[in-house]
Amino acid sequence: MARRRPNFNKTLRSLIRDIAAKMPEFGHVKAGRILVVAGEARRASRGTVKPLCFRGGKSTDRTGRRKPIIRIRGKRMLYCITLRPLFFRGSTAQARVETVIHELFHLSRRFDGTLHSGRRHAVLGRNFSRKLKPLVRRYLKLCPPELLTAMAHSGEVRILQWLERPGPAYVPGTHRRVRKVYTEDQLYSGVARMVTPKVRLAREASVRPKVH
Repeated sequence: MARRRPNFNKTLRSLIRDIAAKMPEFGHVKAGRILVVAGEARRASRGTVKPLCFRGGKSTDRTGRRKPIIRIRGKRMLYCITLRPLFFRGSTAQARVETVIHELFHLSRRFDGTLHSGRRHAVLGRNFSRKLKPLVRRYLKLCPPELLTAMAHSGEVRILQWLERPGPAYVPGTHRRVRKVYTEDQLYSGVARMVTPKVRLAREASVRPKVH
């Protein structure tokens, strides 16, 4: 009998919930309002996060631009985290956890679908890593062994991917065929193959690959 592919979205939701519960710095994060998908390669990036709203959780800004709405199971998503091929094929369990924390670190503390203006790479420069690393080290000491084991999986997993990816903000009336709302109909459960280096746990903790 073929081995069943794990639902990696379920693992990631559990991880994000655990981070939010155990780390005060991420207490504002709600896993149920974050969509996680697998996407295409982007240079040496392992993950990226896309804000899905304008400030205050609004769909339209003062200039009239509108962002497509993503609604999953009737609930509006505020952020979309895209995990890149290097996350699946070139990372240890600890490095994958770091990638997730890295993307959560970008989120506004208002958790309103926007990013934190002071936590951009362009603003912090090298200080971004200096602020992030202590958080990663602290959480890795708190992370349940079963979650680390799931993040160290080698083999195929199921994870959501776009059939039709939402575009950027647009001005209503200027494009005839712009989809306003995206749902489960524009997603599918695809297959990604995870390849995790076989290294000792003590060595894994010292591995800090570039996240993006």
